[in-house]
Amino acid sequence: MSLLVVGLSHRSAPVSILERAALAADTQTKLLQDTVAAEPATEAAVLATCNRIELYADVDKFHAGVAELSTLLAQHSGVGLDELTPYLYVHYEDRAVHHLFSVACGLDSMVVGEGQILGQIKDSLATSQELHTAGRLLNDLFQQSLRVGKRAHSETGIDRAGQSLVTFGLEQLAAGAPVAAWAAGKRALVIGAGSMSSLAAATLARAGVAEVVIANRTLERAERLARILTESDDTYVVARAVPMESVPDELTRADVAVSCTGATGLVLTAEAVAQALEGRVEGPLTPSLPSPAGAGSRRTADADAPRTSAPAVVRDGLAPLGPDSDDDCPLDLSAVQGTAGFSVLGEAAVAGMGAAELEQHAAWVDKGAAERTARPSAGAVLDPETETEVITALAATVATVGRIPERRRPEAVVPAPRPEPVLSLLDLAMPRDVDAAVHRLPGVRLVDIESLAEASADAPMASDVDQVRGIVSDEVAAFGAALRAAHITPTVVALRSMAADVVANEIARLEGRLPGLDAKHRAEITQTVRRVVDKLLHAPTVRIKQLAAEPGGAGYADALRTLFDLDPETVASVSRADENTDNPENPVNTAENRGRA
Repeated sequence: MSLLVVGLSHRSAPVSILERAALAADTQTKLLQDTVAAEPATEAAVLATCNRIELYADVDKFHAGVAELSTLLAQHSGVGLDELTPYLYVHYEDRAVHHLFSVACGLDSMVVGEGQILGQIKDSLATSQELHTAGRLLNDLFQQSLRVGKRAHSETGIDRAGQSLVTFGLEQLAAGAPVAAWAAGKRALVIGAGSMSSLAAATLARAGVAEVVIANRTLERAERLARILTESDDTYVVARAVPMESVPDELTRADVAVSCTGATGLVLTAEAVAQALEGRVEGPLTPSLPSPAGAGSRRTADADAPRTSAPAVVRDGLAPLGPDSDDDCPLDLSAVQGTAGFSVLGEAAVAGMGAAELEQHAAWVDKGAAERTARPSAGAVLDPETETEVITALAATVATVGRIPERRRPEAVVPAPRPEPVLSLLDLAMPRDVDAAVHRLPGVRLVDIESLAEASADAPMASDVDQVRGIVSDEVAAFGAALRAAHITPTVVALRSMAADVVANEIARLEGRLPGLDAKHRAEITQTVRRVVDKLLHAPTVRIKQLAAEPGGAGYADALRTLFDLDPETVASVSRADENTDNPENPVNTAENRGRA
């Protein structure tokens, strides 16, 4: 059996794919159960965080395992296999061990060195143990990864290279100011009471906010978290719990809100945030919000109302290409008319337009151009005889610059000044809790997983990272050696068992030949024979375990079984007993017998 991991993370997939592939708790349970029920896998564990989804399994066939695990991930995530496959990565045996150890140390995190991943690995192991999908291999692997992660944080300064995702997000909201100075005296709203939300609440409390309000669907969990914050000795904050229905009211009073729930839909819509900001920001808020349906679908029953089109721009006496009027234009003209320097044919008009809408707009433009070609108008068509000078100048320009000059160029657009944010939103959920359109609202600063990924890409890595990588490499080698040595242990145990049976049979035959032998002499003879057998087997078994621990040493177990003609079923029975980790009283699992083996 061999370790296999198939997954995707912020390093391999865009946030949009990670958001769609996010697994709810009940979906993770079903995925684990279906994985161990599949033919190639006997053990399974899922590591699902806000920026990674990984499925670990002990498989007996590599290619079949990759195909099965990829299919299961696609089925349970709801993302088609063809769409998901380009973003999946696969690690096998030592590479899979190296990957998990690197993850545990924070080397593969969005924020390098963050320690929150250790708690997530621990939760993943606990879930697999509870569902009985983790056997000997994954139990040892995940427990060792936790030890490796703790060693990296205790022996190096990897903590200086990064921090938790919460802290990094708050730093982005603070926009360069010290988090403590930025947060001092603010009122905070935390939506959710899970591990990430609890960390956010504690971080905000330590940063010096004046109040923390916890909103959660299960009010008891929110009350417990609020009580912990209130009774903590290292924070001085007022904390209280409210039901989820109170979020709109609390948002009107909050200065900063952090959301991380397991909801499959939006927790904070753009409209809800805009309503919470009414009266706190000057000027209208709603017009800057794009319709969820897209630019081309915003035309409703008001389409028949009088419209003011964006003026067509004429440069150097040349009329712009396109229809003569804005009749039947597929764009929402009211949304683009204020953009300086653009006609309805310009870049600003079609920015963000979907493929189907863009095609519709292009057809409208082409139709207008065709009509003008069929219906010449003054200045629209150049007559070669009357416009010789213009054509000559145009040809000279083309010969010089290599292209025909553009008929119109956009004026420089000066972005409208945005007011200072009165509400800061940190969305740490996957899929997202906060509508992405919120960032268009004046007076709001939104930081989400996608913006954190962009910000962390340029974050410098500390010199301690190299030291952590060395620790990971050493631990991977040690784990691999122990795994290979453990693979031959059942064969060695079976060999010693066979030797013990030979000794017992020979002593019994001796007693038959010498019935008058007294107990003292019989015990001495028995002990002598056992010593001889142990000494003969000691050096070969020690050496073969050393050889088996080296890369490529898996074949020594087969050689040992062949040389001593060991019964495969005896070896298999020892393996089954050795895997019975739920029974610590099993003699095969005791430290004494492991050392003897």
